[in-house]
Amino acid sequence: MNPEELRSLQAPLKDRYKKDPAAALVTLRASGRIGEGIACRVDTGKALVEAGLHPATGGSGAQACSGDMLLEALVACAGVTLKAVATALGIELRDAKVLAEGDLDFRGTLGVAKDAPVGFREIRLRFDLDTDAAAEQRKKLVELTERYCVVLQTLRNTPALAVSAA
Repeated sequence: MNPEELRSLQAPLKDRYKKDPAAALVTLRASGRIGEGIACRVDTGKALVEAGLHPATGGSGAQACSGDMLLEALVACAGVTLKAVATALGIELRDAKVLAEGDLDFRGTLGVAKDAPVGFREIRLRFDLDTDAAAEQRKKLVELTERYCVVLQTLRNTPALAVSAA
């Protein structure tokens, strides 16, 4: 896809959203159902993923870890955003690797130490770009990818979150 094709694909959507901001509000959903043992089956819409305990909390490693899935969602979103931004800017990427890693202290989630946080202490996202783009273009590419990546921005700017049980 080239920049003109991307613009023509997105232009009607942008126009619609400018005229009718409510049309841009979409509710995304995810669902799962508990499975055998300590597991939860998540329907991704493309495949069924079974998440279980990480080996550091007693899991076998045979099931997906939700922490890994969070990082995978970040990588997927950042990769798609990177490609779209590169296309829009006319930057040719021969290849690009997107890597995310995060540090967890499992003492928190296991309730071993009250001072240990539950969740990631730090998440790092890195892009390895194979392109002839100038340093300034590469910098702009990463800045715009960071700005428009939904998962990255959600992690950075925590939304209001409500939890309930029925």
